[in-house]
Amino acid sequence: MFRGSRIFTFAMTLMIVLLLIFLSWRGTLGPIEGIVAVPLNLAQSVIGGISGGISQFLDDVAQFRRLEQRNKDLEESLAVYQADLAQLREKGHDYDRLAALLEYDRQGPEDRQYVTCDVIGMDTAGFVRAIQIDCGRRDGVELYDPVVTELGMVGRVFKLSATGAEVLLLTDSDSSVNARLQQSRADGVVVGQLAGDLVMAFIPVDAVVDEGDLVMTSGLGQTFPADVVLGRVLSVALAESELYQEARVRSLVDFNRLEVVQVIINFEPVDLSVFEEEEVSGAQ
Repeated sequence: MFRGSRIFTFAMTLMIVLLLIFLSWRGTLGPIEGIVAVPLNLAQSVIGGISGGISQFLDDVAQFRRLEQRNKDLEESLAVYQADLAQLREKGHDYDRLAALLEYDRQGPEDRQYVTCDVIGMDTAGFVRAIQIDCGRRDGVELYDPVVTELGMVGRVFKLSATGAEVLLLTDSDSSVNARLQQSRADGVVVGQLAGDLVMAFIPVDAVVDEGDLVMTSGLGQTFPADVVLGRVLSVALAESELYQEARVRSLVDFNRLEVVQVIINFEPVDLSVFEEEEVSGAQ
């Protein structure tokens, strides 16, 4: 019974479909098809719009992901480029510094021997103004060796180990160097100050001292080699005792930014103490 009902329903449906096809072919269903097509076309348009929007959204998401990945790749490339650029700049700075030191070596006395050292530590804020370098006895460095750059005197070695040394800066309050004005040839002593400045003291009262005059090591006492630049005169005035003149001096060296220095390893200070001992013995 149930099987027969299904066959009957199928047969009736088939007949209705065939009838609708025949009527549509004859044109009888034209007005009805027009009426039915309106909502169908509207639904199709709405569904098509939604489908297109979804498709466009998916395309935008894919494009965004591609752009995000591309941006990430560019950021990584930029980071590598910046690192390489920083290394190249450092190499360029090192080249400039070493080239300047080499030129200084060529222009200096032929008998001077230098060892080039990196600055590995700095103490310029406390009572002692000093730097640490990576050269020591193994490199030929000895106590009291002068330390310079192409811009002038830095200081002298006052502590030493096999692989390193500590340099007392020219600006330390315990530092003193026999000096000479380049123009007038007047002698004096350049001493460091607690504030990190330089003062040239004991200049004769009648000596001509001009602002901007270059101050050099004099070599007197043989504690430092002669003719190394100490700085330029900023100003000059009579000392409080009015027995001599004092000049404020600015070094050409930036002591807070030292990176590479040179130690003069073949300079031997003259030991004058033996003559003082002889004089004492003779007096007795």
